Amino acid sequence: MKTNPLLKLALELGPLAIFFAVNASRGIFAGTAAFMGATVLALGVSYVIHRTVPIMPLVTAVFVLVFGGLTLYLANDLFIKIKPTLVNLTFAGILIFGLLTRRIFLKLILEAVVQLTERGWLVLTRAWIGFLLFLAAANEVVWRNASTEFWIAFKAFGVMPMTMLFSVVSLIPVMQRYAIPTPDQGDDPRPNPDPVDKA
Repeated sequence: MKTNPLLKLALELGPLAIFFAVNASRGIFAGTAAFMGATVLALGVSYVIHRTVPIMPLVTAVFVLVFGGLTLYLANDLFIKIKPTLVNLTFAGILIFGLLTRRIFLKLILEAVVQLTERGWLVLTRAWIGFLLFLAAANEVVWRNASTEFWIAFKAFGVMPMTMLFSVVSLIPVMQRYAIPTPDQGDDPRPNPDPVDKA
């Protein structure tokens, strides 16, 4: 079943929006508890709709629950603050491991909606590795040097817009250069030769 775009956006951004709102009114510990509950609820809704849970939201939820739990149990907001760093490093590490073992995990996730040559998947994977490492570094700089309120605002109004923008900016040029045409895009249904292979 195809998810309604608005519902998909709500499932992805809803927990963070709840975290931001509850923190503003009741503080970071109440916000963390609400964040954990909203994350579990979003996973539950996703499972009801698709009868499966995508791997990336599932991994993120595990980090939210573990580090959110540590934040509440130890009454120390350090753990929820370093969670984005570890999540981004984990995803970057998974993509790097895939490249080292000649497996492109982005292809497994996106192949149903995007058709690229192997070179295209490689280029896109490298771009995402760089972006994830950037996000990890940015999170470290912000939480170590700014107030908790600024860090939360940075997550809500900085990281999410940057991620959505990067998703589009990174994908469009790769699709323009490395997309595999479908049969109805021309008389010859065979994939275009990879531009790199011509060299």
